[in-house]
Order: sequence, then structure tokens, then C-alpha cells
Amino acid sequence: MLKVGVFGVGHLGKFHLNNWKEIEGVKIVGFFDPNNENAKIATEEYGLKRFMDEDKLIDSCDIIDVIAPTDHHFNICMAAIRKGRHVFVEKPLAHTIQEGRDLVDMVREANVKMQVGHVERFNPAYLAIKDLNLNPMFIEVHRLAQFNPRGTEVSVILDLMIHDIDIILNLVKSDVKHISASGVAVMTETPDIANVRIEFNNGCVANLTSSRISMKKMRKMRLFQKDAYIGIDFLEKKTEIIKLKQPEDTNVFSFDIETQNGKKTLAIANPVIEPVNAIKMELESFVDAIRNNKPTAVSEIDGFLAMEVAHKILAKISNTSILV
Repeated sequence: MLKVGVFGVGHLGKFHLNNWKEIEGVKIVGFFDPNNENAKIATEEYGLKRFMDEDKLIDSCDIIDVIAPTDHHFNICMAAIRKGRHVFVEKPLAHTIQEGRDLVDMVREANVKMQVGHVERFNPAYLAIKDLNLNPMFIEVHRLAQFNPRGTEVSVILDLMIHDIDIILNLVKSDVKHISASGVAVMTETPDIANVRIEFNNGCVANLTSSRISMKKMRKMRLFQKDAYIGIDFLEKKTEIIKLKQPEDTNVFSFDIETQNGKKTLAIANPVIEPVNAIKMELESFVDAIRNNKPTAVSEIDGFLAMEVAHKILAKISNTSILV
């Protein structure tokens, strides 16, 4: 039985509590949260013990789940790793680049498992394309949200765009060559809307737009590669694939088009989207990595690379240099 301690039982923390309770072979031993209102709900509705001492909670567990504000990630993770505990930490990995780099080093030295909560990796619309041969050369992303004061302690880059940065870095097997970015602070003291262009060494270009002051919600990614287009709707959980039809393609809608090179047949497919609980799935994958000594689905290195690009974007927006 793996014993779990949760740091932070606010809005997202409650989702984690609900899902930890459903995972076989796992027991929640308690939580730490300085917010009395959050703590009261977790104690009364979930019947959990509230720890007032962070070290005592860590000492009582095998796994630490960190859903605290970003500026608390480093200290909690550091304390847990030094005690040999496995750590699941919500994105972004840490508050600063140096903190992120230090956590990567500590995880390696302690030989523990760490997974970063980039939950869109487990979105069923994204899972539907995991077996495709993807080599995108142009990526267009729009992630728009209505304003919510929760989570505004960080910029829209670290709040929303970092989801897409992680997905793109997972898809494009090449180093970043150049970043251009612009952003505006509207409702908070940090950028609330931003547009970014990322160029990779292999020639791929990604254009990303993120906003947390929009009238409607949107979470779409479009991938363009040789002979294929893939559209992913993370919000509606839909995926569309348009490509040149191959002889083995069946059960797809197809039509002919005239090109300079003659007639070609395009196939349109809408993969079956299997409904999944993304949060539960990411936590289960972490437990599986611990039990079977496998790499985590989203490693501390993945989390660091995403936040590193995010901080480079912020530096471009503020027109300042960043030490990396």
C-alpha cells in the first residue's frame, strides 16, 4: 500500500483527492494546507487528517502530491526528495529556472520518481494520435479562457500556454532555435494575453496564442506536416485527421482533388475518442512508474524544459535577458 500526502487541497487539490481515493493500492494519510477554509472541507468531507507540520506529513508518506502555489513548489519538493519520497508536482515545475534545475539534479541524485502535472498529455483527444507517425513542420495553437482570479499569481504563459509548450516539445524532436513573443498585462500585473512564435532547428515553426481574458473558451492545436493535417480540440475532446489516402485506409471519408501533379485522394478520419479521466490517468501512471520502476510519463526533465521555454518567452516579452 502506497501512502500519499497532499500539499494543497484547494480547487485542483480536491480533484486530486477524489482521484487518489479511487486508485487501488493507495491510501491518503493526510494533507497540509495553511488555508483554514480548504482544510475544513478536506477534513469534514473527505475525513482526512490535517497535518500542521510539513515534515511530519512527508515522514508519514511514500508519495507527496504538490498542488500548492508555484512559489512553494521548490521548498516542498526539496524537503520530500531529501527524505527519499516520490513526488508528483503540478505544473509549472518550479517558480524559477534555478529552482527547476536544482530539482532535476536532486531527483537524479536521490533516485526517486518525479512526475509533473502536464495533464493535457492525458487528454483523450491527444491520446487518439499517440500512435501516428507525427513530424509537424507548422503548428498553430489557440488556448483562450475567461478571466478567473484563481491562478493569476503567475502569467498566462506559466498558467495556460505552458500546457501547449509541453505538448509541442513532446511532438517536435528538435531544439528551439529562436523565440519571438509579445504580450500585454490587462487584468493583472503579468501578461494576460500573449502571442509567441517558436522556431526549431529542424525547420518547424509553432505559433501560440494564449489569453485568460477572452469571452469564450478555446483549446485547439493544429498540426501540419507532409501530406497530413491533424486538428486537436482539447476542450471538446475531438480529433480530426486529413491526409493523402493510402491503400490500407478504411472506414474513412475520402474525396478526390485536382493538383498540379494530377488527381489525389484525401482521407478524413475522426478517431474514436475513448473517454478517460485525465487526472486519474496521470496519477495512475505515476503509481505504475513507482511500482514497476519505469520512467514517469512527464518527467522532471520534461517539466524543466517546458518551464525553461516559458521563461524565455517571458524574457522576450519583458525585453530582458535570462540566465539559462
